[in-house]
Amino acid sequence: MRLILVLLPALAPLSALADDWPQWFGPRRDGVWRETGVLDKFPEGGPKVLWRTPIRRGYAGPAVVNNRVYLMDRQVDQSADAKRQSARTGAQPGSERLLCLDSSTGKMMWEESYPCAYTMSYPAGPRVTPLVNEERVYTFGAEGLLLCRAAQDGSEIWKHDFKERFGIKTQTWGFAASPLIHGDLLICLAGGAGSTAVAFHKKTGKEIWRSLTAAQPGYCPPQLVSHKGNDLLIIWHPESVNALDPRTGKQLWSVPWKIRFGLSIPVPQMIDENHLFLSSFYNGSMLLRLKADHSTPKIVYRTEQASERKTTHLHGIMNTAVLRDGHLFAACSYGQFRCMEALTGKRVWESFKPINLDKPTRWGTAFVTPHEDRYFLFTEKGDLAIARLSPKGYEEIDRAHVIAPNGADLRQRRIVWTHPAYANKCAFIRNDTEIICLSLAKED
Repeated sequence: MRLILVLLPALAPLSALADDWPQWFGPRRDGVWRETGVLDKFPEGGPKVLWRTPIRRGYAGPAVVNNRVYLMDRQVDQSADAKRQSARTGAQPGSERLLCLDSSTGKMMWEESYPCAYTMSYPAGPRVTPLVNEERVYTFGAEGLLLCRAAQDGSEIWKHDFKERFGIKTQTWGFAASPLIHGDLLICLAGGAGSTAVAFHKKTGKEIWRSLTAAQPGYCPPQLVSHKGNDLLIIWHPESVNALDPRTGKQLWSVPWKIRFGLSIPVPQMIDENHLFLSSFYNGSMLLRLKADHSTPKIVYRTEQASERKTTHLHGIMNTAVLRDGHLFAACSYGQFRCMEALTGKRVWESFKPINLDKPTRWGTAFVTPHEDRYFLFTEKGDLAIARLSPKGYEEIDRAHVIAPNGADLRQRRIVWTHPAYANKCAFIRNDTEIICLSLAKED
């Protein structure tokens, strides 16, 4: 289904006016917000809401490019026929939708939707933030439909249904790993024999290479890191951590690591020029020392006991730790925000204050975005905080409640589990009923 509400102008000129957030984890895919002219504290009453736009449910964050916001959501089919079909098949009929909004006003510019019956747990909606590159926008649905559309009007350019193409099933929590652009390649996690990682030509959709075999691909996005002047494509699936040549998909090395319940989620990151850090909810953390000859890395430390309660290092569920002065900062398994020495794994401090919890809370989460010498923390409670993080502790500068946590986890705890986008000196934040734009511009 296609709905065009307004004609869009050419895409290029507006990009110079402000920084964009064209994909999950930002322009450089490192989670850092580099825009200047951002406020130091919120005004009285919290940051100004520039607009609110009603949307449907989903976990996918927004992308902001050229004065446009791209966002995915889901509509459940509540008809009698759909309910009978769901009772018969176990699948939940409905549709996934890509929206394009004006970033200044929140007004709908166009939308595209397609039928998509859900079979996974947590069926609220799509998981993957749209990826905007040049004049195209890429979406990856929770049931494995990869679509390339024209960013100007949403018209379809090419698509692949991963379940049909690779003969695979939807994993427990759906397809959730954000694709990666590298040169002319669009690199994705798929699954199956020899096709856990797959690269397509970004313009034509032609398959260029496929690599690795795993029972399930997991949820961790493909990540590029640099080591000794070489680009390494890190693919972390629930059976091992792997480095590939991003141009060819050739496997360079692999370190086995069996992750409980397939929960490979947070992004692997380089601590310094030689060390790669990974973290998961049950299994904890692992630090690898990479070798110049691409032989198997050395394990510097790895959490010995896979446990959500008896934790040793960092055990975050979905947030990626931030690195500063050799220390990692992240929410741990029960909402304890922790500081840990990156190269030793030694914990320095912990606090429940960043997520504003009064007791340990399973899966307690905050998404942390570095900005200059401080951090913006968006919590699962719908709070936005500004803070400084250091080995000395957590220093909160300001906090405001900005959006309702109207999603729910399996225990019916009210949460919002979506990473904001930071662009145009604003924060773009969504829950299950609306997306809002908050002004974070410094007043003159």
